[in-house]
Amino acid sequence: MGLAPDTLIFDCARPMPVAAFWAEALGWDLDPGSDEADVHVRDPSGRTAGIIFQTVPEPKIAKNRVHLDVRPTGSMAEEVARLEGIGATVRGFIEEGGSFWTQMRDVEGNEFCVLRGPEDGWSADEL
Repeated sequence: MGLAPDTLIFDCARPMPVAAFWAEALGWDLDPGSDEADVHVRDPSGRTAGIIFQTVPEPKIAKNRVHLDVRPTGSMAEEVARLEGIGATVRGFIEEGGSFWTQMRDVEGNEFCVLRGPEDGWSADEL
């Protein structure tokens, strides 16, 4: 027995702009069958069902209890700049335990972190 991640669900006030941001950020595709209330972003690897962005009536009020950490294929600084260019905002730069990362928010204020990339000295051996 065991579990594997299947689908990540984002509750949103406006799903389409949030889904478009994450599709661009991850290099994934919006499902053309999506509508404004429920938008599906497909995982091109097929390992998961992807991400669904769904409309909810209540606003985001506090910090997310769960957030994504994303690892760039190059440098953190380049990736942070790219993400800012598509609508993300920087919340802060953190140095802790011999590592560092950038806290960001997507176009609807959902928190996520951009971790060090290979050009920043990170290697897969650190996992």
